[in-house]
Amino acid sequence: MDKTLIHALSEGAAAVGVPLGQAEMDLFALYHRELLLWNQRINLVSQATSREIVIRHFVDSLTPAPWIEKREGLLIDIGSGGGFPGIPLRIALPNLHLTLVESSRKKTSFLAHIVRTLCLDNVSIIRERVAALIGETACAGAYDTVISRAVFKLPELLRMASFFLKPEGLLIALKGPDPQEEMDEARAVLNATGMILTACLDSRLPGTNFSRKIIIYKRLSF
Repeated sequence: MDKTLIHALSEGAAAVGVPLGQAEMDLFALYHRELLLWNQRINLVSQATSREIVIRHFVDSLTPAPWIEKREGLLIDIGSGGGFPGIPLRIALPNLHLTLVESSRKKTSFLAHIVRTLCLDNVSIIRERVAALIGETACAGAYDTVISRAVFKLPELLRMASFFLKPEGLLIALKGPDPQEEMDEARAVLNATGMILTACLDSRLPGTNFSRKIIIYKRLSF
């Protein structure tokens, strides 16, 4: 990344409450380079300009970091694609134990490559549809945090999260600027999933007019 992009990443991350040191910046620079190279062959990110990757993917992925309660806990990113938001969060929170779930063989090949390239430990990659993991004993109630960025509708996401989460664990959903219809639909499954809504937060990416909602649910302890 050139100096302009480095400055944009540093300032953007700080603006969303996630200051980055030199070691983290170096990892993001490698991630940025590999994304651009691999995106020429497989569709990892739809907006592939250098600045779009930095702001719309790296900084955006960092926005939920202040609300991750267990920063040394187990986090599962379902529908990870090119690694968002899981890998940026793992770079910024180095004690996090991360599991990336992605069904595409090509995308999981990239994820394995980038984990090796960045020398990230405590990162697991599962190539499988999320629905196929429901019922797997090893995944049941195993995670402190479930996170997903605009992949599943909230009612479906709540059902999935309730399987993966430990009691008191958090589902953090990154949604578009107006998810009210989904939130209304989600109310119908809260009791069945043992989840409660704890926060709906506004987030605006620095230097852009792009905004989203960060919606947080907690699994009840019975």
